[in-house]
Amino acid sequence: MKLEPLFDRIVIKQIEAQNKTQSGFILAGNQEKPQIGVVLAVGPGGIIDGKEITMQIKPNDKVLYPKYAGSEIKIDGEDLIVLRQSDILAKIKE
Repeated sequence: MKLEPLFDRIVIKQIEAQNKTQSGFILAGNQEKPQIGVVLAVGPGGIIDGKEITMQIKPNDKVLYPKYAGSEIKIDGEDLIVLRQSDILAKIKE
């Protein structure tokens, strides 16, 4: 199933928390999930609440978002988050 967001919505897949350090130590299992995700789909933007919204986020961008932002959904066994572009805190460039 393909999810196509509307207006200024964005679909992201949360990046899994790493359970090992770079040196190979295994970390404890009670870690919080990071608030970093990869953008899977982006809505078209447009006029929302009387304002022209231009989408600045693109598919495959890595982004930082607030802990409780958006709506969590499960599609085809995959945990996804749908949120507004304005909820995105930053793009992560590597």
